[in-house]
Amino acid sequence: MDVNSHAEELASDLGVDKEEVKADLQNLLEYSVPIDEAKQSVRRKHGGGGGGSTPTPDSVDVDEITTDHDGVTVTVRVLTQGTRTIRYQGDDLTIREGEIADETGVISYTAWQDFGFEPGDSLTMGNAGVREWEGEPELNLNDSTTVAIADETVEVDQEVGGDRSLVDIAAGDRGRNVEVRVLEVDEKTISGRDGETEILEGVVGDATAKLPFTDWQPRSELEPGADLRIEDVYVREFRGVPSINLTEFSTVTPLPDPVEVAEDAPRLSVADAVASGGMFDVEIVGNVLEIRDGSGLIERCPECGRVVQNGQCRSHGDVDGEDDLRVKAIVDDGTDTVTVVLDDELTAEVYGGGLDDALDAAKDAMDKEVVAEAIADSLVGHAYRVRGNLSVDDYGANLDASEFALADDDPADAARAALAEVGE
Repeated sequence: MDVNSHAEELASDLGVDKEEVKADLQNLLEYSVPIDEAKQSVRRKHGGGGGGSTPTPDSVDVDEITTDHDGVTVTVRVLTQGTRTIRYQGDDLTIREGEIADETGVISYTAWQDFGFEPGDSLTMGNAGVREWEGEPELNLNDSTTVAIADETVEVDQEVGGDRSLVDIAAGDRGRNVEVRVLEVDEKTISGRDGETEILEGVVGDATAKLPFTDWQPRSELEPGADLRIEDVYVREFRGVPSINLTEFSTVTPLPDPVEVAEDAPRLSVADAVASGGMFDVEIVGNVLEIRDGSGLIERCPECGRVVQNGQCRSHGDVDGEDDLRVKAIVDDGTDTVTVVLDDELTAEVYGGGLDDALDAAKDAMDKEVVAEAIADSLVGHAYRVRGNLSVDDYGANLDASEFALADDDPADAARAALAEVGE
């Protein structure tokens, strides 16, 4: 049954205009609300009830909430709240979003109107919808939801408020506040939803980590060396790592004292780094096990920079590839493996010559593979310290190296020492 048929059925049952019901359904379906839940929501909006919904939603603990619930009543503490504008069916809508909790657990929420609550408030939320968001249940607070001050303060183990160190920032966070030093800033023009848009991109740091950022409302305060408190940001994944996003609702305040910034990247085992899901500026130490195909002399598409195979670019078809150097090395520290990618400059260092030298060697041997073979002879079996940005996806873990140097310590010895300590 298509949306039109569902709308006609609902409009007949409720005695309201079909086009209004259809618009309500389409709004919900665009946000991946299941059709049955969307129909229940429309019934509630128009006072129809029925359809299997209960007049008074169940009062539940947070850890009991699943996407099988239609509407729920919860008594919770507000942990965080962020505000941003989204484009919804051609209109700009302001939403509030963040996390709430009770003594049993934490759940995220999206409020489609301003209910006036703030972090720290203890509330009873009635008739809150439940939807799936990024694989987890999330509360949907709309015009059918009631919000009232709870009779007693809800005690929770979680931190109230959005203040976080950069090392604790994760993709999906909303309503976060950070105190950072601006390390890098670039002005860019992108093709946005309203045409060409000016933005700022760069890197910020604190004593725990460094992260990339994007300011969608370019602010003059964001300049290299500035020490700032930035409130109400949201975090999304960009190239496999968390990226801080400033909106028109974010506030930027200069700090009176300088922010200490870690000079060294945090050193983790490969297993711990991979388990993080992606990190910006991390260091690992491991042995090079092998050099993967696609290393040494390669060709890139002149349009997009992708690696060309057999004269074919995945995006642009037949192209005349441009020569380049790259290494893809499998590095193992005894806990897990990661593919370390070296750019042309780092590849030239480990090869012992630049692109022209590699082309001459390939020409003399009449075989491009001699470059990859020479690199493998140099790297395989040796331990290296690698620093860079780690991304983890369905295809594995890749670390784009910014530094690659022979290690002072042997990761195998460290792994054996760790195992011996566990065994004691």
